[in-house]
Amino acid sequence: MDGGLSLRRLELMITRRLDGLLHGSYLGLLPGPGSEPAGSREYQPGEDEVRRMDWSVTARTAVPHVRTMDADRELATSVLVDASASMDFGTADLEKRELAVAAVAAVGFLTTGAGNRLGAHVLTADGVRRFPARGGRLHLLAILRALGTAPRADTGAPSLADALDGLHAAARRRGLVVIVSDFLDGLDEDGLGPAAPAWERPLRRLATRHQVLAVQVGDPRERELPDVGLLALVDPETGRRREVATASRRLRLRYAAAARQQQDTITAAVRRSGAAHLRLRTDRDWVADIVRHVRAQRRLALAPRIGGARA
Repeated sequence: MDGGLSLRRLELMITRRLDGLLHGSYLGLLPGPGSEPAGSREYQPGEDEVRRMDWSVTARTAVPHVRTMDADRELATSVLVDASASMDFGTADLEKRELAVAAVAAVGFLTTGAGNRLGAHVLTADGVRRFPARGGRLHLLAILRALGTAPRADTGAPSLADALDGLHAAARRRGLVVIVSDFLDGLDEDGLGPAAPAWERPLRRLATRHQVLAVQVGDPRERELPDVGLLALVDPETGRRREVATASRRLRLRYAAAARQQQDTITAAVRRSGAAHLRLRTDRDWVADIVRHVRAQRRLALAPRIGGARA
């Protein structure tokens, strides 16, 4: 991570700013992790999944409710990290690849604890590199070091959809699954059509068995073009090169509109899959964005319940 964040700085930053958010609880990254029924609470539109509806309580109270779960004693976390060529891009404080490493570090330090285990799948141009699930700080640091020193990809990597299928087959035990990617792979031509991304179906399969968090990393230049004259752009996945006249205001507006539509496609696909969605950007305070996400999920998880209710 030369030019970015050292592992020691990462650890200090995360532990100092996030310390206490998960004290004695696993309710930080996602609401209601675990497999033991704990009760019910009122349904939150746009936040809760319909498949977790508690129909017996809903019928009894005439108010929609969803089931809640107690946290398991041990948390198994699987992380899929996109290290393909499109992640080697950044025009602000960090490259997307460095931001992905930071996100994995945050997940690792947030979920560390007695009995907890972390495994990782790293999607590279050479295939998927797997790190078996183990516990402890040294294991997490080894994963982060491998991510930070991985060679840059010159060509496209295996598809994100295939990597998700592989993760689904490997993660047999119920737990937390975190996917860190820009999610630009698997879209139809230019990501603008109505077709669902190729990774949506395997992401949905993961979410039916695990609690899934989709961490989307992005850069401001993926959303808007600056006025810098003639700009040479290269697709990192295919090597295709194109020169763009950024002085054209009409072109910049078209680019921004297409980028918004592309992001809307990704957001809708993640929502339909049932995964939680955390957006991080290279030009923003990523720790603050994670803190806001954690606090929002904690508030949701700690919403008033109807004690003792069961499906």
